[in-house]
Amino acid sequence: MLDQKKIWQSFNALHSSDTTQQFLLRCYQDLNVDDADKKAFGNCYPFIYYLEHGQNYYQLANQATLSIKPVLLFYGMVQLLKACLLTVDPQYPESTSVLAHGVSTRKRKKQSYEFFQDEVKIQKNGLFTHFSERMFNVKYLEGEKYTMETLLKKLPEMNNLFSLHYHSEVSTKIADHNHNFMFPLEMTDKFHMTARRFEDFIIDSIPAKLIPDNSSKETKNIILQQPNGGTAISPLSCSPILFHLYENSYYFPNEREQVTHFPEVMVHYLLLYNLSMISRYETEWWSELLHSYSSNDYPFIQQFLSLTSDKVPFLIYLFLEEKIGMKF
Repeated sequence: MLDQKKIWQSFNALHSSDTTQQFLLRCYQDLNVDDADKKAFGNCYPFIYYLEHGQNYYQLANQATLSIKPVLLFYGMVQLLKACLLTVDPQYPESTSVLAHGVSTRKRKKQSYEFFQDEVKIQKNGLFTHFSERMFNVKYLEGEKYTMETLLKKLPEMNNLFSLHYHSEVSTKIADHNHNFMFPLEMTDKFHMTARRFEDFIIDSIPAKLIPDNSSKETKNIILQQPNGGTAISPLSCSPILFHLYENSYYFPNEREQVTHFPEVMVHYLLLYNLSMISRYETEWWSELLHSYSSNDYPFIQQFLSLTSDKVPFLIYLFLEEKIGMKF
């Protein structure tokens, strides 16, 4: 894993109009954009400013009290996403419709409000829909709803809290590296499938090509490997496989309904959006949560905010690194 200092130093390396203009020009030429030179010239400074502005938000968040961290981290992420969008959409923002958040949540929480059961709803237009489609080719999400519990289960770094507080193992480690994936046979019981059916289910669910490793005599695992010359699975686009940042390892959901293509950048956006709304508009509930320690919500929220401050810049770094085509 890259440390945070290295990531921000890498972003700073793009604080050069000449370098950034050439980088954007290559992106636009790959997209067969008309007037690529002109658009690269026009977008190089906004790209730099978005990265710089995003970094400022993250730096402030690292120094801020927990009560305002969600707002700072959400808007820091928004700025980084805008920089990424300029690599795939030279017209961004082409209209005011893409400037909205693209997500909604219930403004007034019920008396018996539970954070885990709170939902966010995807809107037709806005930043979420736009970056999901342009950056990750995920479409047709309008009207979909996601609970905070569902989203938190997509982050393997939260496994320890699910295990401690709910005695639940929400995902299983399948690899320390991204070449061979070992699925324990006991997972077939959780999915109510035979070993063969489960193997086919995994292969069909994962976007990268995987093939069975029949040469192994191991009987306690279903082993799948990436063929030589195939596109390597990356933390950025491995969904529904889950990447654990601090272990540099990969996990797979234990619940069938979690096995969906939903890139992790989208998960962080939805969680941060809702937490930032709660921080701003549900002051009484938010303050009570932070000072009473009366529910399981607090450790989950605290750990998520610590995680997202590390992981979102890392994932954005990977996105730009793939666009540049080299380590930077």
